[in-house]
Amino acid sequence: MDFRELLAYQKSFQLAMEIFELSKSFPKEEKYSLTDQIRRSSRSVPANIAESYRKRRYVNHFISKLTDSDAENSETNVWLEFSLKCEYINIETFDNLNNKSIEIGKLINYMINNPNKFGCTI
Repeated sequence: MDFRELLAYQKSFQLAMEIFELSKSFPKEEKYSLTDQIRRSSRSVPANIAESYRKRRYVNHFISKLTDSDAENSETNVWLEFSLKCEYINIETFDNLNNKSIEIGKLINYMINNPNKFGCTI
C-alpha cells in the first residue's frame, strides 16, 4: 500500500488544499503571519503522515511522526480560530473546516493506537 491510500492522508491533504484556496482571500498584511502559518501547519499534517508510513518498520518512529502530524493538526485548528475571530472566515466555514480537522485527528489517533494495522511489527 502507498501512503496516498491512507484515509488520514487523503483527508488531510484535501483540507490543506481547501485552506490554501481559502487563505488566498486573507488580507495582504497577513501574508507573512496568519496566511503563512495556516498553510504551513495544514500542509505538515499529510507530510508527517507520509513520513510516518515510510518509517513504519520502526513502531516508535511511526508513532512519533504521527504525533507530530496530530500536533500540526491542532495548530491548524488554532489558526482557523484566529481566522474566525479576525473575521476572515465566517462561522459556517470555520465549523466545516474544524469538523474536518477533528475527523482527521481521530484518524491519526487511530493509527497511533493501532500501529500493527499499518504494517508495524510490535
